[in-house]
Amino acid sequence: MALTSCGSILPLIAPKIAHADTEAGDLPKEVIVVGQKNTPITVVPRGLSVSLGHEQFDAINAINVEDLMKYAPNFFVRKRFVGDDNAVVALRGANTVQSARTLVLVDGYVVSNFLGNRYDYPPKWNVVGPAEIRQFDIVYGPYSARYGGNSMGGVVSITTETPKKIDMYADVQAFTMPFKAYGFDQTFSGYSVEGGLDYKSKTSGWSARTSFRHFENTGQSMTYNLLTKSTAAGTYTPVTGAYVDDRLATPVFGAASPTDVTQDQARLRIGYAWDNGWKLDALTMLWQTKQALDNPVSWLVDADGNTVLPTAAGTKVSFNGVNYVAKGTTYSNMDRLETLMGLRFSGNWSGWDVSANLSHYDIGKWDSRTSLDMVSAAGQQTLYNHPGWWTFDGTITQGFERHALAFGVTSNLYQTDSSTFNTSNWRTAADPVFASRTLGKTAITGIFAEDEIDLGRAVLTLGGRYDDWRAFDGGISNGGTVQYYPKRHDSAVSPKASLQGDVGPYNLQLSLGTATRFPTVGELFQGKINAGETEIDPSSFDPNLKPETSHDINLVARRRIGRVTLTGSLFDQSIDDAIFSYQGTLEDGTVVSRYQNIDRMNQSGIELIFESHDLWLDGLDVEAGASWMDARTEKNSTAPSSEGVQFPRIPKWRSNGNLRYALTPKLKLSVGWRYGSRPNSDLFGLVRGDAYGYQTEYFFVDTRLSYDLTKATQVSFGIDNANNDQAYVSHPMPQRSFMLEVKYRN
Repeated sequence: MALTSCGSILPLIAPKIAHADTEAGDLPKEVIVVGQKNTPITVVPRGLSVSLGHEQFDAINAINVEDLMKYAPNFFVRKRFVGDDNAVVALRGANTVQSARTLVLVDGYVVSNFLGNRYDYPPKWNVVGPAEIRQFDIVYGPYSARYGGNSMGGVVSITTETPKKIDMYADVQAFTMPFKAYGFDQTFSGYSVEGGLDYKSKTSGWSARTSFRHFENTGQSMTYNLLTKSTAAGTYTPVTGAYVDDRLATPVFGAASPTDVTQDQARLRIGYAWDNGWKLDALTMLWQTKQALDNPVSWLVDADGNTVLPTAAGTKVSFNGVNYVAKGTTYSNMDRLETLMGLRFSGNWSGWDVSANLSHYDIGKWDSRTSLDMVSAAGQQTLYNHPGWWTFDGTITQGFERHALAFGVTSNLYQTDSSTFNTSNWRTAADPVFASRTLGKTAITGIFAEDEIDLGRAVLTLGGRYDDWRAFDGGISNGGTVQYYPKRHDSAVSPKASLQGDVGPYNLQLSLGTATRFPTVGELFQGKINAGETEIDPSSFDPNLKPETSHDINLVARRRIGRVTLTGSLFDQSIDDAIFSYQGTLEDGTVVSRYQNIDRMNQSGIELIFESHDLWLDGLDVEAGASWMDARTEKNSTAPSSEGVQFPRIPKWRSNGNLRYALTPKLKLSVGWRYGSRPNSDLFGLVRGDAYGYQTEYFFVDTRLSYDLTKATQVSFGIDNANNDQAYVSHPMPQRSFMLEVKYRN
């Protein structure tokens, strides 16, 4: 399904080169794709494009699917712990809370969660397991008409292995992380077991794969509670045990529970290929996740040695002679069951190559329960009524002399409905009393056309798409009738163009495009009704929220010098009406907590990528890159003081890279690194720090040693963040982590 990003400078990743043969002798011999060359890229490579395969994967400590991309150029995944539910992609200047700016596909099916645009709407990575992946393809920016406005940041295409024979595979992992922070000094551990069976008939077109994965881990505490200064009258209990951190405004007194995560995944894929070239594939996936946060902690101790447990209303305490209020620590758990059903077919009809797929993602069960505090049994339960999405993508292509034409249609429907209840017992959800309900739907239908024109010594691609968007059935209730938001309807035309050719020893590609990303269900329908009122609080939503529109340009140049390939990329992206989650006071004094449009933001940058193979030593591969970005708010009429300020959560510098060396034919060593400079944590550039609660600089060095026991069996030992850098994406990122893995494939 096609729905709807831009840089940094220092070493990053860029594996080998993917080739695409052309029929005209004077045409460029290959499209510009950084990365592995063994398999053609699965998405249209216009703009900076990267393809990753087993050559890269075998050098990565990959516990979750998204780990397989962690050395990609100018790329970052907001993964706070192993098994994190909120692993949002950040390509170039799409930051870690703008999840709706990246389109993610698995075998052509959309797994992007466009129910919202925030840290908690990541792609559904666990549709597949890491041992099942054949390649990752990444295209930066919206330069192909085939993909809608959510490709404003880029497109990530995940492709699984295709059954080729009767085969089996298995992967067992154990991992552990010693963790120290404030009152924690303990080791968190987990494991995963993954396996599958492949079938390919020798006498017919039938093929099948069945696979499963079981995963368990305990992740470090994500949230830490700070004392709040108080001048209120009353008695304050003298306490000890809080932690003074000079980097923070007040002492730390407690923390949320470490996160116990259990996941089970099962998949069945069936295919049939006819003798005339037509193919049909069907996929069904089941994924259950359970999270338990049963051990929140308070480090406060009174004069009698008793632990002081803060209440929801706030507990008055005195620490080091200063009066504070302590509150915010809670218990919680979550149980979620998700399914994906997909059907796709392809073939040739009257000279046209035809492909189409239809998929439905459904969250059939989603039950979240949270206590009010650490003292009372009371709490809240949130139940979701089958949120999910339908997507369809159909394309026809054919070549006519010097033209390669492509036409297509895409369509999607995203819907959500959730209700919250107050309960007398948060664990059992006893005595539920209705508190609130939110619901809504969005739908987009798009059509596109592209023409790839052979100019002899260059290729010119012209394209455009038209998208029609609707938002409807959006409403909210706090006990009475549902208050409905206005229906919305909008449309957009997005032209695209790309020119590629050789100039002397350089292979050049210039791409231009526009993209319009329409608001998601969560951005439009996340408002609230204040207690005792009947109307939607106008400070909690903007019924006139505009779509955001980007204007993009990317120049990519590549040159081979002996065993070295150098790729440079210059990009610029200007976004009108950029959508941003804003909390604070507007210039007119209005206090809001809602999504707002920013009149214009701009980001530009440069990416440099270095690839070498057997350069100094036979068996030594180096893939590295660096990028520099300048991302700023250019105009913001609702908050002019943010103008000219570096945009939140986007670092100026990024660098990812990987070195691989075959010590012997069976023994392989790899070293990787990931670096990002410190970004702003807020829109005004006033919140910058190097501690919990801030977006900080990070620099991680990873290592992996693998040994082939047999042709089919490999054992590996890896260390991520070997230098034990303590970095934060507001929450603490993983500290030094160890992994032992055994792989088998017949």
